[in-house]
Amino acid sequence: MPNSMTTLEDHDYMAIAIEEAKKAAAIGEVPIGAIIVRNGEIVGSGYNKRETARDPLAHAELMAIKKASESLGGWRLLDTTLYVTLEPCPMCSGAIVQARIPRIVYGAMDPKAGCAGSLMNLLQDPRFNHQVEITQGVMEEECGLLLKDFFRALREKRKKKDD
Repeated sequence: MPNSMTTLEDHDYMAIAIEEAKKAAAIGEVPIGAIIVRNGEIVGSGYNKRETARDPLAHAELMAIKKASESLGGWRLLDTTLYVTLEPCPMCSGAIVQARIPRIVYGAMDPKAGCAGSLMNLLQDPRFNHQVEITQGVMEEECGLLLKDFFRALREKRKKKDD
């Protein structure tokens, strides 16, 4: 089960992930941001770029994993923590397991696609050879508000367009 053991450090790093999410919002993307930290250093970061890249794989977590792998010179991201503003989807959860990331911290839950405790928990499925420690709900209100504000503005824009 996901745990709720958070630290002050978790809040600091989540605030940086939120800044990544704001970069996505600034280019019209769903505001999701992620960073990967190892030994107090950010080794990878990313934000959602699915629309601008026209790529279904351009999720914040995958961008951060790719950069961290390049930075660390390997695909095993041992001794790292992934901070992401929204609960990972099935694809990202699979990538987290495959990258051997030992811990994730996320903000808002995703009841429609979340695979770190909402719909299911792929990250801690004992049938996989790697399980991930999960801390959920860090800065949940701030992360959720980013998404709510984004989708509210999008609906208003579409409504004006239809009028």
